[in-house]
Amino acid sequence: MTTMNISVSDEMKAFIELQLSKQGFASAGEYLRFLIDEAQRRQAKLEIEIKLHEALASGPATPMTHEDWVALRQEAIAGLPPETIRP
Repeated sequence: MTTMNISVSDEMKAFIELQLSKQGFASAGEYLRFLIDEAQRRQAKLEIEIKLHEALASGPATPMTHEDWVALRQEAIAGLPPETIRP
């Protein structure tokens, strides 16, 4: 883990301290890690929603063929570490 030092206004510090007591965080660092984690989750959700909208806008769905499934399986296997692949 890496350390970062940040500066905040007195008002922000008071707000953070209030949140620590209200929400039961042990430290300002724990609270900030929680906020960053939440922001990362929101960003990931937004990226998934963007991809979903792009997929919906790309045209009508087509049924998966046997060849599609074979290609998908090969792509998935190619991304696995060799020791996890079973014949």
